[in-house]
Amino acid sequence: MDLGGDSPWGDVPSRSNSSQNLPQTAKNDAAHNADSASKTNIPQSSANPDSSTFQTTPARGSQRTPRKVGLQAKRLEAVDDSLGPLGPLGDNFTGEASQADLPPAPPQKEKSANLNVRQTPNTPQSPTSRSMMDSVDLEDDAESSPRARAPPVKQPEGSRKQPQRSVSVEQAAKPTFDITVGDPHKVGDLTSSHIVYQVRTRTTSKAYRQPEFAVTRRYRDFLWLYNSLHSNNPGVVVPPPPEKQAVGRFDSNFVESRRSALERMLNKTAAHPILQHDGNLKLFLESDAFNVDVKHQERKELGLGESKGMFSSMGFSVGGGGKFIEHDDWFHERKIYLDALENQLKALLKAIDTVVLQRKGLAEAAGDFSASLHALATVELSPSLSGPLEGLSDLQLRIRELYERQAQQDVLTLGITIDEYIRLIGSIKTAFAQRQKAFHSWHTAESELQKRKSTQDKLLRQGKTQQDRLNQLSADVGDAERKVHSARLLFEDMGRLMRGELERFEREKVEDFKSGVETFLESAIEAQKELIELWETFLMQLDAEDDDQPFYKPPVGIAAASDSEPVSRPPDRETQAQAAATATAEQEDE
Repeated sequence: MDLGGDSPWGDVPSRSNSSQNLPQTAKNDAAHNADSASKTNIPQSSANPDSSTFQTTPARGSQRTPRKVGLQAKRLEAVDDSLGPLGPLGDNFTGEASQADLPPAPPQKEKSANLNVRQTPNTPQSPTSRSMMDSVDLEDDAESSPRARAPPVKQPEGSRKQPQRSVSVEQAAKPTFDITVGDPHKVGDLTSSHIVYQVRTRTTSKAYRQPEFAVTRRYRDFLWLYNSLHSNNPGVVVPPPPEKQAVGRFDSNFVESRRSALERMLNKTAAHPILQHDGNLKLFLESDAFNVDVKHQERKELGLGESKGMFSSMGFSVGGGGKFIEHDDWFHERKIYLDALENQLKALLKAIDTVVLQRKGLAEAAGDFSASLHALATVELSPSLSGPLEGLSDLQLRIRELYERQAQQDVLTLGITIDEYIRLIGSIKTAFAQRQKAFHSWHTAESELQKRKSTQDKLLRQGKTQQDRLNQLSADVGDAERKVHSARLLFEDMGRLMRGELERFEREKVEDFKSGVETFLESAIEAQKELIELWETFLMQLDAEDDDQPFYKPPVGIAAASDSEPVSRPPDRETQAQAAATATAEQEDE
């Protein structure tokens, strides 16, 4: 098959050993032109067919000779450029050219290089084949392949970089938060005194600089967080902080109940799938210069015109509008249910407050009883009586502490849960009010759209050629249509969001009340057990004292007579009945 001179690249499979033909090929190339030895970039598998073809051409016939001469002339003209497409591959090439100056190799050359790599190790390679191998390898592979075969260098323990823990997709999408509010202490002078709390956070979220950090906050900072979360997330039920109290705000019991309520608020906020990504929550939990950062953010929002929340930023009216009539039966039923639930929870909280007051009253009564017993024990001259009275006085003091602790436990277990859900219902009502504002904004935008459309139709009916005004009205109508569309989407999205929020509210309500009631019952049982144990211990002490030293000791003479003479005791009923029966029998015998 005659394919030796069809292509100047010599793309013909080799039929001879490449190692035998390479020297002769180098001599033939040097005989034609000395400079072409470094200009002809022919791979080993492609160069071999040329050499074998030139050797066997005279044996095939004389008709091939003119074609051979013409082929050689064309081939020399094709590779005349010093920067040929395949780079320097001649005998004079020493391999000093940089790898970056070499042009990329064609795909077929890469395949031929792979074939040459798999040849036997005993086959010698010429300089041309070695330069071809250097040009075929990629830049990255030529540098990285020798290092890949070498064993890895063992780094010292100090310089080795510790790899970060891999985080699953679920953990990255749902980071965990553990927030504690503690160390309440009073700061400031008489006119500006207030309580500050230490807020410590442990989180797996990558949005924070550190996995664990602590800041100091006061009550009004929690109020700022609640209001900003409501403004940034309309339709979301934001966990509210406890209500403000002017009288008794430095009382230890009140400070503890507020601390617990603030801690529950932050943990529920951080566990919410939407609120945990809010930038204001990150600012509250992490900022060391909180007041400065809040003022800077407020100035930035005033400059952008976003001080009134999301509705104003979207160009909607935030006015109350007319009377809202709920057309969705599901939301109407939830409103009725939430009103009834709020009334029931307020009644339950009032009953809990009554129980707490009664326990505190019992504690005060036990304290008064203990003081009276102590006064009586100091007056009594007999040590056998003053000792038990003093012991009973100490017992009443312990009972008073028990009643006070139980009253505080009632507030912290069941009372704080009831109060929290009363405030949560208020937060739900705020979300309902935001939905009503979205509804009014939607209908206000529709009214504005109808006005602009009527003005446009009126102008068109007049037949006047006011093209500029028509263009302006068309643009206004398009803008009004976009606002109507955005307002309608916002109202519908808030409805879907609130459905999910109310379902979440129901689930958490069941869990929280179940946990609160269980804790309330467990604390009541433990308090009763402790009270019974106190009384039993006191009775055992009295029995032990009775054996050694009775409450009442008779005088010495009476005690001696009682030792010598038996004590006359009044006869019991059985003895009297037997005596009466004996007397009756004697009378009958007489």
